[in-house]
Parts: sequence; C-alpha cells; structure tokens
Amino acid sequence: MSQMLVGVDVSLRSHHVHFMNADGVTLADFSVSNDRTGADTLIKRMLETAEKSQCAELKIGMEATDQYAWHIAHYLQDQLKGYEPNVETKVYVLNARKVARFKKGYDTLPKNDKIDAWVIADHLRFGRLPQEMKEAHHYEALQRLTRTRFHFMKEIGRNKTYFLNQLFLKFSGLRQDSPFSSTFGTTSLAVIEELDPETIAEMKLEELISFLQEKGKNRFTEPEELAKYLQKLARSSYRLHKTMEDPVNISLSVTLSTIQHMESQIKRLDKEIAKLMKGIPQTLTSVKGIGDVFAAGLIAEIGDVKRFKDHHALAKYAGLVWNQHQSGEYEAENTSRMRTGNKYLRYYLIQAAESIRKYDSEYKAFYTKKYNEVPKHKHKRALVMTARKLVRLVYSLLRTNQLYTPPERRG
Repeated sequence: MSQMLVGVDVSLRSHHVHFMNADGVTLADFSVSNDRTGADTLIKRMLETAEKSQCAELKIGMEATDQYAWHIAHYLQDQLKGYEPNVETKVYVLNARKVARFKKGYDTLPKNDKIDAWVIADHLRFGRLPQEMKEAHHYEALQRLTRTRFHFMKEIGRNKTYFLNQLFLKFSGLRQDSPFSSTFGTTSLAVIEELDPETIAEMKLEELISFLQEKGKNRFTEPEELAKYLQKLARSSYRLHKTMEDPVNISLSVTLSTIQHMESQIKRLDKEIAKLMKGIPQTLTSVKGIGDVFAAGLIAEIGDVKRFKDHHALAKYAGLVWNQHQSGEYEAENTSRMRTGNKYLRYYLIQAAESIRKYDSEYKAFYTKKYNEVPKHKHKRALVMTARKLVRLVYSLLRTNQLYTPPERRG
C-alpha cells in the first residue's frame, strides 16, 4: 500500500507542514494557521495530494510539544474518520527527544520550522514509531488533573525550600536543628511568625512553655524540654540587623501564604480526582498505600496497559531502567538510571512506593534491603528501586483487574 507521510511542526499561531512519499520525495510544503480553518485546509490538501499521488495510507506525525499538538491531533483524527476506508489514516504524537535524536543523523540540517516538519515526515518514513493515537479522552481528562497536581506539588517544594532559606536569616538555629517534627507544623510556624530569637532567649521558661502548649494544643509530652532546647537554639542564633527584620518577615509571610494557598488547591484537585476515579474500574486502590490520587496518576499516564507488552516495557516508559556498560568480557556492576521516560508516571510510582513501603511487609523488606546495600544516597536509591518493583505489580493489576493480596494473606 502506497503511503504519504505528513510531518507537522506545531507552534502557537501556525503549523508548518511537509508532505513526503514513501521514497522520501517532497510532495508539498506549506503552513496553516493553528485553528479550525487551518486544520480544514490541511485536511483538504492532504486528501487532494493523496488522491493525486495515488496514496491509500496517510501517516501524520507531530511532536508532543506543550499543548499545541493536542487540538490539531484530535481534530485530524476525528475529521478523517469519515474518509475511511478509501484512505487509511494514522496519527502519531511523537516524543520530541526521539525526533531530535533522529535529526542528529543529518549533520548539516539547520533549525527552522520548515526543516523540522521535513524531519518529522522522514521519521515517519523510517518507522520504529510508537502506537498510533487512540481515543482516550477519559485518560486525558484525568491527566489534566494529575499533571496539574504534579506541577503544584513541585511548586510547593520549591517555595518551601525558599522559605527555609529565608528562615535561616531570621532564626538560624531553628533552620539548622529544629526541635519540631516539621518546620511547617502549626506550633513551629507560630514560633516563626510571632517570635524571634531575641524574644525567645529573654522569655521566662514558664511563659515559653505556656506558649508552646497553647499553640500545640497540649500535645507535647515534654514541653519543658522543648522550651529549654528552643531557648538554647535562640541564644546561639545570629541576630538579624534591624533594617532587615521587616523585609525578612514579609518575605516569610508572603511565601508561607503562597504555600498554604497551593496546598488548599491540592485538596481541591484531590476531590475532583476522586470524583473521576469513581467511573474508572481498577484494582490499584486494593493495595494499601495507593489511594485515589496515586492510582489516578498511574492510570492517567499509562492509559491502556495493553499497549505495553510486559512490565519491562512499562518500566522503560516510566524511565525506571538502568544503562548497560559492557565491552567484551567486562560489564560494569554500577550503572546510572536512564534520564528519559515519562516524568509524571515516574513521580507517581515513586510517591506510591514511598507510601506502600510503610504498610506492606514485602515492600518494606525490599526497601530496607536496597537501603542497606550502598553507603550513599541510600533512601533515594532504595525508593527508586522499590518503585521499579512496584511497576511489575501495577502492570499485573491493570492487566488482570484482580484485587491485590498482601503477603500476610497469601497461602
């Protein structure tokens, strides 16, 4: 069956398009606007050129660049259905990194939209393509929420780091060695917002104990020891210059307000995720430690698990695979993880692994074993290895739709 390859280099305002036949000969090269009118023009020219060139199969490819490819890809897929079986059409959303690596095979190509569209068409011609795009709006709807949550969690992490850096200016000892279980706990934040090292150092011990008990709602078992340690940190801390006090306090207050607002939006996202999950049959949540949010993050990125031939393929998609360094009879024992893969899926796998290991004896033992194998980066390495182990379970549960049986209940 003769083919026509259609490379589309997407951008905000327009798309550059390149038509190519199976022999690599250019059939057309032009631009269309990034709207429905432009998409209709593209469809018209594709069908006319395919008929003129006697091509019965259209392969359309574009990079997954931000959100600019979403509308055009779905629009082409929906509109071209009406022309089958006269013209068979397949739409591919390509990994931008793989396209860039393919382009490196051509040493002298410049970087512009026209060339990029040609490269995409040529990539389609050579094959080794991902699965063609399928209708998966329920996965994509879930993905909007889980990816937004990912974005906010990363922003919260960055803002917390910034907050802690500012805290060192105000209360260096509290930043270095906080007596509280969490710097962002209620009592810790009350100390940061309402007091300063000089005030704490000069307070009567009973007065400081009373403050801590009030803010902590009498939950501290040894408030006197806590108060004494806090005063010790206050006395050893640097004193901030008077001209810096207000700016640092305002910086801390604004940053904390931003963090708290983002956390409230995370709760809002979690509620919406839970609503969508009610309509998706799955057994991931039968694993203690995987709730609706983690299950949603995994399902949204995996989509139809049948597109992966085994758990190894899924692990590779998540970027939880390790490089091989082998030459002749030599093979390195210590290799690094490949810096590729779906970062969203990898994030939710690692977060789920961190949660599961606290409840499941099998995963707890595996994590501990990996933790004790190396002297450096123990937690990070053990957690990533546990996430790789989790891939096998996730793949199995999604394929079989069976409930998970914890180790203690297995026969």
